[in-house]
Amino acid sequence: MEHVFNPKLFTLFKGGLDKRQITSDILAGIVVAIVALPLAIAFAVASGVSPERGIITSIIAGFIISFLGGSRVQIGGPTGAFIIIVYGVIETYGIDGLIISTIMAGLFLILFGLFKLGNLLKYFPHSLITGFTSGIALVIFSTQIKDALGLTISQVPSEFIEKWKIYLLNINGINLTALALSIITIVIAVFSKKITTKIPGSFIAIIIITFAVQVFNLPVTTIESSFGEIPSHFNFSLPSFNFSELSIYIGPAMTIALLGSIESLLSAVVSDSMIEGNHRSNTELIAQGVANIVTPFFGGIPATGAIARTATNVNIGGRTPISGMVHSITLLLIMLLFGRWAKLIPMSCLAGILIVVAFNMSEWRSFRSIMRGSAFDIIILFSTFLLTILADLTIAIGVGLALSVIFKLPFFKKIN
Repeated sequence: MEHVFNPKLFTLFKGGLDKRQITSDILAGIVVAIVALPLAIAFAVASGVSPERGIITSIIAGFIISFLGGSRVQIGGPTGAFIIIVYGVIETYGIDGLIISTIMAGLFLILFGLFKLGNLLKYFPHSLITGFTSGIALVIFSTQIKDALGLTISQVPSEFIEKWKIYLLNINGINLTALALSIITIVIAVFSKKITTKIPGSFIAIIIITFAVQVFNLPVTTIESSFGEIPSHFNFSLPSFNFSELSIYIGPAMTIALLGSIESLLSAVVSDSMIEGNHRSNTELIAQGVANIVTPFFGGIPATGAIARTATNVNIGGRTPISGMVHSITLLLIMLLFGRWAKLIPMSCLAGILIVVAFNMSEWRSFRSIMRGSAFDIIILFSTFLLTILADLTIAIGVGLALSVIFKLPFFKKIN
């Protein structure tokens, strides 16, 4: 067991920590919290849940993932990849169904770690990962069109094609103010790096856009008009369910667990290359599992390692799990002290932030590169991409893996 679960934080404490590094980690954690705040709110809203659930997830899951995880610098919380899954589970099973599915996913993740499945990620072909990541990015983009254009649609279908049909039918109802705010948000988020790299563009955009909407009383929907108040507290609660119905949640739970394991380990691999480190994959999976078991009881949603926030942590100077823990504590203080101001954020601003997130997730360079490769990689890429958009992520990954296995058979190797 000691080889399967061995948190990095405990190892670092045994070896001793440099005081200057602790200071650097604390400062990094505070900055990462500022990066995480608008993303946590945006991911929650896009997933169909209230904004505070995203913040709660970053606070509780983020702390547990850093405290128990197998990476020195991993930052945990809600991510864009989960948007389509969470939205679909809520639409089918309700919020209690999401809670149960997330807890079951946590149990699956712990089992993945205990059975040492963390090393299996290296067998996932790059074309498969690019396919479903690009598919998720396109789906996220499509979910933001309503708020980006300020359309007053009461119910947007979850299916990709039906969603775009509804948008086109309501295209005459564009709110030009909302559209302008979305475009300004995108411009600020993208080009603010030329002015400062210390403050994230998404945070700058939220401050400027929210201030402008309040001062000029602009006619756009806000978090408050869509979801009401943002609570400055969270409570422990139990979902209502029947044991006889638990089997219906196995499918969504496995989807959450598979995506969570893939994304968290990819993030850990990326951060390893940045700090010349070596994460413990099975420990990381167990930590992710514990986080996803605990967080739902306090109102959180599925969590995993977040590549963008982890990279930000590294770039700012974070080198130990202390930065991730400080990030969570900082978000807790923000929620307790400033949560009432977050309700004023315009929905079009959040849409602009998520459109930028979707573009950064799209991996269009990798997509283009694979298109120049072998026919088998192209087939895997497009199969996974299209199934992610039109069907289901679990089906997409399953088909992608099946094709990758088939294409490695001797017959296909000769063709290739």
